[in-house]
Amino acid sequence: MKPVRNLVCNVAAVAIIVLFASFLVAQSDAHKSFDLLKGMEGNWAGKGSEGQPIQVTFRMTAGGSALMSETLGKGPENMITMFHMDGDRLLMTHYCGAGNQPRMKVISADAKSVRFEFFDGTNIGPGDGHMQRVTFTQPDADHHIEEWIFLDHGKEMKEVFTLERVK
Repeated sequence: MKPVRNLVCNVAAVAIIVLFASFLVAQSDAHKSFDLLKGMEGNWAGKGSEGQPIQVTFRMTAGGSALMSETLGKGPENMITMFHMDGDRLLMTHYCGAGNQPRMKVISADAKSVRFEFFDGTNIGPGDGHMQRVTFTQPDADHHIEEWIFLDHGKEMKEVFTLERVK
């Protein structure tokens, strides 16, 4: 009986170690994604999909717990996006020119990009248009691309901002 009990204890210990290690990896990936975005802190200028000029500023706020992105275009295109950790996941809230506030979570990330997808929001009724996905890609320290997907009544529209760091 004792060898069986030892085997069960050993299997349980290994299972706990594997679960704990997978938790640390997930937490580490979320923090790495947040670190990538924090590396964009500063001022950026570039163009949108149709050649329109755009400016984006990233800055840390709230004691270093949140990153704010402010997008300035012409008129109602001005928007704010807030990024923050929520336990072991990275979330964002986008304060949109459409008058709603979609919240998104990371669905994929690597060393140069972070992709968020909508999971809920405020002021969004059934079928209302809202930002559905966004990918931030930083090929190097002085360039980044934002690809925004707006979903309206089942139809997706894409806007891409290509930006350079302002020095």
